[in-house]
Amino acid sequence: MAELKNITITKEANIYYDGKVTSRSIVLEDGSVQSLGIMLPGEYTFGTAQAEIMEMMSGELDIKLPGEDWKTLNTPESFNVPANSSFDLKIKTVTDYCCSYIQD
Repeated sequence: MAELKNITITKEANIYYDGKVTSRSIVLEDGSVQSLGIMLPGEYTFGTAQAEIMEMMSGELDIKLPGEDWKTLNTPESFNVPANSSFDLKIKTVTDYCCSYIQD
């Protein structure tokens, strides 16, 4: 979905890895939560509490999900991350993403 309507945005940014990864949290009309962000080139590991759907809108990257080998993503593309796990990213170019948090 390219456009989101009737949302609440948290103005304060979530900043990770010395500013190389940033996002803003949004709450949709139905109460679901997403983060919209940018990742600069580098290698990162992220942990999850909830299951997530990561949508990569633009950029070049490699990903290693739990129990899987590294693979290259051709954006736009999405992937699912299980709850209580972690995943690794190798960001090759500036990458635009949307993370949707899945409620149990």
